[in-house]
Amino acid sequence: MSGTGSRLPLEWIATSLRRERARTGLSLSELAKRAGIAKSTLSQLEAGSGNPSVETLWALGVALGVPFSVLVEPPTPSVQVIRAGQGPSVASERANYVGTLLSSSPPGVRRDIYHISAEPGAARDSEPHIPGSYEHLIVSTGRVRAGPAGEEVELEPGDYMAYRGDVPHSYEALLPGTTFVLVMQHM
Repeated sequence: MSGTGSRLPLEWIATSLRRERARTGLSLSELAKRAGIAKSTLSQLEAGSGNPSVETLWALGVALGVPFSVLVEPPTPSVQVIRAGQGPSVASERANYVGTLLSSSPPGVRRDIYHISAEPGAARDSEPHIPGSYEHLIVSTGRVRAGPAGEEVELEPGDYMAYRGDVPHSYEALLPGTTFVLVMQHM
């Protein structure tokens, strides 16, 4: 799977950003400043244009105090099936890494489930998520080096790892075709 481009319908992101910005009462300028992005970039995203990266959406989620999934989740029917390779996906701009949201937290529960596809090359460095975040990682194929900065561990298929997500951490594919399931819980 290529590490370039976004496969998310931009209207989902635009609607979510407008809703969450209105909820917080932040101006376009203030949210852009808090997220460390250009006001024009935020304006484009709220208008349903642009091509947001994982990094941009994570920064916006942190600035809004919401999990990443809140910004990219589609409307959900009563029965949901996501076929392999067809879920809402966002690519990293710094690594060959694509995250596909499988399940966002239902109301009252704060956990998200992702299927990650990654290729060897640059590590996907992640800034701290919202306070109280915790990550659970289960390797499906390949091999990955992941964890908090300075505490990274190499994992193989079937291995499970849990660690704080509110500190700097990373994921790095060590073999071609590496995939893993990432469960993020937010307390």
